[in-house]
Amino acid sequence: MDFSLSAEHELIRETAYKFGQQEIVPGIRELDRAHESDPSTLKKMGEAGLLGVSIPEAYGGTGTDYISLGIVCEELERADTSARVVMSVHSGLHSLSILQWGTEEQKQRWLPSLASGEALGAFALTEPNAGSDAVNISTRAVRDGDDWILNGEKTWISLSDYADRFLVIAVTDPDTPKKAKGMSAFIVDRSSSGFSSRPIKGKLGVRAGNTGSIFFDDVRVPAANMLGGEGDGFKVAMSALDHGRYTVASGAVGIIQACLDACIPYSKDRKVAGEPIASKQLVQQMIASMAQDREIGQLLYYKVGWLKNVGTRCTREVSLAKWTNCAAAFDAANKAVEIHGAYGFCDEYPVERYLRNSRGAMIYEGTHEIHTILQAEYELGLRVDKPVKPGLPAV
Repeated sequence: MDFSLSAEHELIRETAYKFGQQEIVPGIRELDRAHESDPSTLKKMGEAGLLGVSIPEAYGGTGTDYISLGIVCEELERADTSARVVMSVHSGLHSLSILQWGTEEQKQRWLPSLASGEALGAFALTEPNAGSDAVNISTRAVRDGDDWILNGEKTWISLSDYADRFLVIAVTDPDTPKKAKGMSAFIVDRSSSGFSSRPIKGKLGVRAGNTGSIFFDDVRVPAANMLGGEGDGFKVAMSALDHGRYTVASGAVGIIQACLDACIPYSKDRKVAGEPIASKQLVQQMIASMAQDREIGQLLYYKVGWLKNVGTRCTREVSLAKWTNCAAAFDAANKAVEIHGAYGFCDEYPVERYLRNSRGAMIYEGTHEIHTILQAEYELGLRVDKPVKPGLPAV
């Protein structure tokens, strides 16, 4: 058992760290204050090669492994959650789903532009009346010759106003007794007639990230744009969430590290009764707790990355990592605010942003409660993951 990172991993970490600190950190406070996103950052991420991580070289990617993807997400979220969300949506939910489910023609057609950042991808499952209960979505797709016609609405869609393509889950057979078998997945171009989007304003956190609703009004989608077979939509969605949850779990470690980055110098400089608060045992206890959770969080996502590298299904393990790491990140951010005292309650320091951002990760990609139930069901033997279907990669 080897826990060391390769020289390539270390180089990727350095590259992602420098990108985050140079391209994201300098302007993030003002963007967060203004509730605005900067689309130029997305282009820069593509130019830096970050959007092609874990995509094979044959499809224009870097050909690096899944631990590399986790490292990039950790370092980007260390700068700000909005940057990691791009990786989660574009790379995890969209690109890796095409890699896993796409035909060779589809992979050749879509992946190179996604890997380079020439095109941005997003994921559309959640609806106003269907979140955790994804089988109850109502967006419909009706066959019409060589096309499918989509009608419906999706909400809480990251990159809703910037993505060029959307992986959309829709109902194609509303009469099937098992709702999950009546859903299919489609790649929908923004340029399609009848497609529109609207941003969501006033978010608690991830204010520098673009989020919104998207609408389909008789949107015509070629049958060649169906990802997987008819009726595979729910399986496509759940496997996509496995990829996305991995990026969220690794990104959460970045928030913990960011809290340490803020708290260590502050606690050494801030004096009470002539002594730095770093000398106080309760402050030391909070910093030690953050360091503990950082180490646990890294080991959890490294394990998931290894499982993905060897092609083993890891739905249980990625749920555990997402559940554990996101709660730990929120706890670390709460402690960071406490250490900063009154200064932690304003945006002069970044810790209040970490607290707001970390709370969101306990909702999206499966709520904290959903993952609690999943882990209990696995332990009780009420849930068992089926082996990966022969011929289908378990990326």
